[in-house]
Amino acid sequence: MNDYMVRATAADGQIRAFAAATRETVETARQAHNTSPVATAALGRLLTAGAMMGSMMKGEQDLLTLQIKAGGPLRGITVTADAAGNVKGYVGNPYVILPANSKGKLDVAGAVGPGFLNVIKDLGMKEPYSGQTMLQTCEIAEDLTYYFATSEQIPSAVGLGVLMNRDNTVRQAGGFILQLMPFASEEVVSALEKEVAKVTSVTSMLDEGDSPEQILTRLLGGQELQITDTMPVRFFCNCSKERVEKAVISVGRRELQSMIDDGEPIEVNCHFCGRSYTFSVEELKELQKKSRRN
Repeated sequence: MNDYMVRATAADGQIRAFAAATRETVETARQAHNTSPVATAALGRLLTAGAMMGSMMKGEQDLLTLQIKAGGPLRGITVTADAAGNVKGYVGNPYVILPANSKGKLDVAGAVGPGFLNVIKDLGMKEPYSGQTMLQTCEIAEDLTYYFATSEQIPSAVGLGVLMNRDNTVRQAGGFILQLMPFASEEVVSALEKEVAKVTSVTSMLDEGDSPEQILTRLLGGQELQITDTMPVRFFCNCSKERVEKAVISVGRRELQSMIDDGEPIEVNCHFCGRSYTFSVEELKELQKKSRRN
């Protein structure tokens, strides 16, 4: 497999850990949405987080949605993921261009802007679980760290990164999530804080050739690290013409009649993957019949 994540424990179960390499996933998203470098970096970070957080869910039908609703020129980010490493997402404005930040890096925080992070978990219950926190730095990793601490009461360390090539393709992408269990000792907490403080960036580790396993070994090697699972990660959209049909029908009979009266086929694009679906006038008439039956 190319893109993949690992799940692990350390310190006799006092720490649970996740690490992922997601270059192909983020590059697929970049190509699907023709995102600018800063938009690719922002979307790629949240896609990587979504893949790892999705793997925390138990059920095959469980679905995680991460939404950043913020006032920056990116106009928000939406990502969904399942428990099997499938993830998809989009940004409100894929073409945003900003100058580099004070560190000479892509200005993700400036693109995202102030706002809120929503985490929605559809676990097959009557109502999905939903948590919301205010963005702290707009850099995404720190905002997720804050979310885990405040909404789920889980002390965590989150690292996410996307490194671009000069031709604007994705050179490296990946991340990690480290979480302390409620019974973690002070010694374990202190040791973990020291190792996390040494990390300069996820992409520098990936660019040096580190795998997800090696990233966790760097961070937790002295804490009896045990890799428990390895799973593929991919950008995957389950849209289909049948699904899009339902969306077209939902606009109502009057709107469908207006489309039919125009006498031209319509094109509907999937937000998540950019795929286009065309409906002829005859197909619109059939959809209008279906809407009457419903």
